[in-house]
Amino acid sequence: MNLDIDIEGWPAGDWQALAERAAETTAEVEPALANPRLVASLLFTTDAEVHALNREWRARDKPTNVLSFPMLERVDLVHLDPDEGPPEMLGDIALAHETCAREAAEKGVSLQDHATHLIVHGLLHLAGHDHVDSDADAEAMEKLEIAALAKLGIADPYGDRE
Repeated sequence: MNLDIDIEGWPAGDWQALAERAAETTAEVEPALANPRLVASLLFTTDAEVHALNREWRARDKPTNVLSFPMLERVDLVHLDPDEGPPEMLGDIALAHETCAREAAEKGVSLQDHATHLIVHGLLHLAGHDHVDSDADAEAMEKLEIAALAKLGIADPYGDRE
């Protein structure tokens, strides 16, 4: 998978490298994301921009930490030929800086670790995973997130799972 990354309204840092590591590791736990034809856009932006996107596309008049807009159905993603055809747009992800920074401080984790978690979370949404419809789906998605984050040396954001 290739990422098209745009950074505006975030502090100085190597957000591009962080996002690329997160994407590579997420593809290790969700092989459908390892397809070289896939392209995903990732926008590091402000609460105001995410608020506007959330209002326009989700009818929710508030900012949130991460938004994801899938462009492929899961069945199409898993059957996408990796060797033949043009690039395929997987979807878009937007991260809101102020909300991410506040949540990271509240959780006592670095902004980098929290942003990594939200990128993994957003990519799994683009891959067709969800946590809204059932507890089983939520648990399955969380297990993938935890596995990807563990590979990156980031603690389980959901607490002990033992």
